[in-house]
Amino acid sequence: MSEESNYNRRRFLGTAATTLAAPGIVLGGFSSAKSNHMDLTETTGVSSGSNNSFDTIKQINAGELNIGYAEAGPENGPVVILLHGWPYDIYSFTDVAPLLVSSGYRVIIPWLRGYGTTTFISDKTIRNAQQAVLAVDVINLMDALKISTAIIGGFDWGARTANIVAALWPERCRAMVSVSGYLIGNQETNRMPLPPAAELQWWYQFYFATDRGRVGYDKYRHDFSKLIWKTASPKWNFDDATFDKTAASFNNPDHVAIVIHNYRWRLNLADGESKYNDLEKKLAEAPVITVPSITLEGDANGAPHPDPAAYAKKFSGKYVHMTINGGIGHNLPQEAPKAFADAIIEADSFTK
Repeated sequence: MSEESNYNRRRFLGTAATTLAAPGIVLGGFSSAKSNHMDLTETTGVSSGSNNSFDTIKQINAGELNIGYAEAGPENGPVVILLHGWPYDIYSFTDVAPLLVSSGYRVIIPWLRGYGTTTFISDKTIRNAQQAVLAVDVINLMDALKISTAIIGGFDWGARTANIVAALWPERCRAMVSVSGYLIGNQETNRMPLPPAAELQWWYQFYFATDRGRVGYDKYRHDFSKLIWKTASPKWNFDDATFDKTAASFNNPDHVAIVIHNYRWRLNLADGESKYNDLEKKLAEAPVITVPSITLEGDANGAPHPDPAAYAKKFSGKYVHMTINGGIGHNLPQEAPKAFADAIIEADSFTK
């Protein structure tokens, strides 16, 4: 682990981003908020994607963390915070950010705890990744940057985190965009077995529950993550350069501990911290999200995800669900950046 602890942060800094050409998209009534379901087609969904990067990575102390984040756009623009999941990172949003910046938004994209240049300030801090703490990290980042409110968008872990911020701190969340809808978890519900076909989709979660799984992920984290990319986005023909840019963030010295704890906590196999018990009690009640929201789903998402009809009633404010067609998988912001950026802008328009 000593080699990982001394990894060079400069490896995460990309070259200056070039001017991006937005990929084509067939909108099919995107601006209408009256329907609760829309089908869109991202015409470049199966391409390998760009290898664009961010100009600089900034660092700031926020709560327990020193958070690494990319920032673009005018300082006085409306703030958008974009949140990645596992096994992904901030580069899922490299083609989303310039689209939002061109519309006047200030875009902030942090590495979650355990990824990239985000590190724990103290070696004594518990490497906790229960669902509430990831949302607290976002609130702490907003406080550190003196951001009172933001539009929050995310996928995978980032979608769940966006859900939680919107549900528990609606005054801090101007609007929300979430891939795969409502993902707030409940440990008691997770005790209940699923039908065999559904359990099979969560094979990696059960692998992580074992010592063999922890050692295996640590040893093969690059190959493991690439396998998840392929199965979660079966029609996305990403290239090695695209994957490798993200995979570098998994060299974070706390990455394995964070990933393993997150999945073990879900199954009641690892404890959270008592200071988050009150937040988790609120989340266990599956709180309704009141802020203006758009949920997205790719038509070729190979990762476990709920049916949109199952969570539609969890949104009581202005709300639209959109299915993005064209072979779009789990990493929707990177596979369909224009659709994701347009959803952020549309969700913001719900507030006006």
